Amino acid sequence: MKRRRMLHALKAAQELGDYAEMPILPADVDPQAHLSRNTVMQPFWLICSKDTVLVQMSGTAVVHLKDSSVNRFSTEIGDHVYIPAGTPHRIVPREESVQLRYKARRPDLEAVAWYCTGCDRELHRVDWDTAETVAQQGYYDACAEFNANEALRSCAGCGTTYPRIDMTPFSGWPEIAKQLRDEPATA
Repeated sequence: MKRRRMLHALKAAQELGDYAEMPILPADVDPQAHLSRNTVMQPFWLICSKDTVLVQMSGTAVVHLKDSSVNRFSTEIGDHVYIPAGTPHRIVPREESVQLRYKARRPDLEAVAWYCTGCDRELHRVDWDTAETVAQQGYYDACAEFNANEALRSCAGCGTTYPRIDMTPFSGWPEIAKQLRDEPATA
């Protein structure tokens, strides 16, 4: 998908897979808008080092937060959810949903984490610098590592084993990462 100043977000989202987080504005625009069409639960908890804002463009979803005074937001069309820097959060669509995520043009560090479904202890976390690794590659690599190692999915506290992630809905991440790496550099 080519970035442009104007686009029909709902139509453009139909080209995207789940949690594509495709930047849609020209690369020099700050903050940047990232588009996703989501049909399944986000496979991890996302942690951004800078504040972000989620906008519900279609459908309904629940945004879960950790380490926050608010644990969840139910969203419907037009809702905005402010997510403070460093707050683990996860999107769970109730139906097919289109979201925009506004984040800094240079988001710095990002991370994904998984928590035990039995006792809520952090099982595994992967951090990366977005100046070196685009988000979609970070997502893909972290999920592949998590799937490949049962020890990462096993809780030392209560013994619960987290299930492997079905990567089928996220198969577009490597192509998006390649497209973003191949974009001409901007100031």
